[in-house]
Amino acid sequence: MRLPLRTARPTTRIPALGALFALLAGLLTVLGTAGTAHAAPLFKAPFPCGQKWTYSHHSAEVRQALDFVRSDGGATAGAPVLASASGTAYRYSQPSGAGNYIVVDHGGGWKTYYFHLNAYSVANGAAVSQGQQIGTTGSTGNSSGAHIHYEQLYNGVGQSIVINGASLAPYPGSYGSKHLTSDNGCSGGGGGKYWVDTFANATGYAGANTNDAQGVLNAGTNYVYCKVWGQEVRDASGNFNHWWLRTDLDTVYSGKNGYGAYVPAYYLSRWGNDEARDNNGTVIPNC
Repeated sequence: MRLPLRTARPTTRIPALGALFALLAGLLTVLGTAGTAHAAPLFKAPFPCGQKWTYSHHSAEVRQALDFVRSDGGATAGAPVLASASGTAYRYSQPSGAGNYIVVDHGGGWKTYYFHLNAYSVANGAAVSQGQQIGTTGSTGNSSGAHIHYEQLYNGVGQSIVINGASLAPYPGSYGSKHLTSDNGCSGGGGGKYWVDTFANATGYAGANTNDAQGVLNAGTNYVYCKVWGQEVRDASGNFNHWWLRTDLDTVYSGKNGYGAYVPAYYLSRWGNDEARDNNGTVIPNC
């Protein structure tokens, strides 16, 4: 008995396989698109350009948080806290726990948390850019000393901290063994701001001379915009500087304008005479 030729079934299966492949390709496209939409921002350190901080993790912290304290000789308390990426900032307070804290919503399910702030630097609901100051480091809430408690969450779940695309895991259990130097807000980013450390309170003036005092720039980490050559400032030890830095003052005298004032680069003593560099060693550009 001869079996009939089976020519019909292959021709009917080919369209079915084609449809299946098309469906799978469509699903992969959708999944790939969804993954791209929720990719993490390129997070940067939550403290200013050029500063070095050490970090540790408490095993009781279930959201993979890290605590940062400064390790380059500068003060931790009062140091600026910067947004790791652009987004919308929301202010909260939990006196028994996180203290004063800010959550920055970056979109796509990603958020960063900044706990124990001494003070807020932005309004609730404000749009912030990467490198923008959102608060100052403190020890509010359940805290034994000034530090930045920092978290990265995706859809409400704590993630291993990643800075500039590199994971900081495995976490150390104590300070001093691992350090991170920030490039957040360095030259070319952060809205044209250059972060510098001033060793004392500096009077700010309307121009690059001491003719018209406008207010005071507090000692610590501050941002400046640019530099101009002006009146020499010199001390009894022979230290001097002709450069003046344009910045915004912390205290403004009555009837004066604290924005775009000038302070002597003399207060950046770490770089020497007639030098004007930011904390990363980058020469501050001319105005």
